[in-house]
Amino acid sequence: MTEYVEVQTAAGRVRGCWRPTTGDRGAPRSAAFLGIPFAEPPIGELRFQAPVPKAPWEGVLDALEFAATAQRGDPGVTLIPEPSVEGDSTLNVNVFTPDPTATGLPVLVWIHGGGYFAGSPASPWYDGRNFNRDGVVTVSISYRLGFDGFGWVEDAPSNRGVRDWLLALEWVQQNIAAFGGDPGRVTIAGQSAGGGAVLTLLGMEKAQHLFHGAYAISGALGDVSATRAETFGRALAAAAGVDPTVAGLSTLSEDRLLALQKKATRLGPSSMTTMIDEGLPLGPAIDGDLLSRPTTESLRAGIGADKALVIGAADDEFTMAFTGTAAKALRWVPRAVLLNRLGLPQSIRAQYLAANADIARLGKARLAGRILTDRMFRSGVPRIATARGDAPTWLYRFSWPSGHFGFAEHCLDVPFFFDCLDGPSMEPLAGLNPPQELADELHGAAVAFITAGDPGWPRHDGDAGVVRVYDLPTREVADAYASVRALL
Repeated sequence: MTEYVEVQTAAGRVRGCWRPTTGDRGAPRSAAFLGIPFAEPPIGELRFQAPVPKAPWEGVLDALEFAATAQRGDPGVTLIPEPSVEGDSTLNVNVFTPDPTATGLPVLVWIHGGGYFAGSPASPWYDGRNFNRDGVVTVSISYRLGFDGFGWVEDAPSNRGVRDWLLALEWVQQNIAAFGGDPGRVTIAGQSAGGGAVLTLLGMEKAQHLFHGAYAISGALGDVSATRAETFGRALAAAAGVDPTVAGLSTLSEDRLLALQKKATRLGPSSMTTMIDEGLPLGPAIDGDLLSRPTTESLRAGIGADKALVIGAADDEFTMAFTGTAAKALRWVPRAVLLNRLGLPQSIRAQYLAANADIARLGKARLAGRILTDRMFRSGVPRIATARGDAPTWLYRFSWPSGHFGFAEHCLDVPFFFDCLDGPSMEPLAGLNPPQELADELHGAAVAFITAGDPGWPRHDGDAGVVRVYDLPTREVADAYASVRALL
């Protein structure tokens, strides 16, 4: 029989329900409040505008099911199960708490990934029940995606998806105490584009009062230049035959705009190098308002230096792009041609290949995957750490090879972070029987960081500093990012 629980928020009362946690320690149950709106539906006159805080409601709002998502339609086969939910009210938070009557519990706010154009906070992998078990209130947030969230529009506010993050975090500051959390102990975390969001917020002056620690998993920074953002926005509007204005773009249906966006962002062989060098065209843009400079420059200038950061990546994030038929095709591609296509400069090629000789011996597919991973993800880890100077920063690598792929691929570390290895759709990513002891270590370190500001291994201290390497066994390794040094 379902047991309900109610909480009073600033905008109105919400009803959630209790569920059990897993494992044999900590709090035995978790209260879930799903789909609480933090903003008005971004439709009609509010489309392409900054988010508007949700107006108060009367009575009790049932928060028993996930609300509408910005992601539309069937996302197809994805590494993380992230379902789409139809509806207009897409700006919501999901709150998980071990005890809404408690006071002062640490808080984790999760920002999902998906390349800034996809992803959903309704994933069963983002359930905060086992963070609740270990005394951490957990919130997952939604935000506008793709062109609606990040596209340049001549007379619209920039970075609307970023503004959604900010308003969601303001909601946490205003309301989380009602769920047992401490607004003065908020850690933001995310993976892939969500990890990029964490780093963007860490380097944003206007976000500093909204959180106190950061955990970036495989962070993919946007940092789209103003020129590139405007060029993309004008081109998309021209393809639609409308003016690049709110009035013009508002004449396009959601489906029509999504189709145009997909066509404009489709990657072909010739665009691979551009994507590696410049990232995706839709994402947080350097707009001179929220973002005045590239994130790394902001961190180097000391923004966010008072906040602790854990940052890391998986060893072979995108190697899966070169498996199967792609791996067979690479057998006929000369290695020099492949390295050129992947943008590995001739001037550093010998140094990089020497540092990655173990991977190069496994063949061109594994080498191509490592180069792509290093350029897009792993090289950013020491780069961000160096930019932060003496600010408290801890580095890790996720190196456990998936029982399915045989290497540590993109998204593999997420269920270990949430300690949800018993969740659905696990085998296609992790294989059979992923090691619970590794989840205990990774999740436990995350809890320690969120709770006490220290994950349990030495802080970053220059290039040769200690890095936590998550594998069987997990260990601390000096200079564990030496293989990417040629790219820095």
